[in-house]
Amino acid sequence: MTYFKQLHPWCIVRTLPSKECILIARFRRRDDALAYLEVLRTKMNRTEFMVMFNHQN
Repeated sequence: MTYFKQLHPWCIVRTLPSKECILIARFRRRDDALAYLEVLRTKMNRTEFMVMFNHQN
């Protein structure tokens, strides 16, 4: 895992109908990710997004 990914463990992911996930953005804090998620939902209201915590293995 890169240093950037270690510093930014919160991710916003777009889910596709084919069960694939596309990484949209990474954040240091959960609150930042949730705030950006609200912006995405207002702009693209028919698209499914979710916030994930990507921990280091």
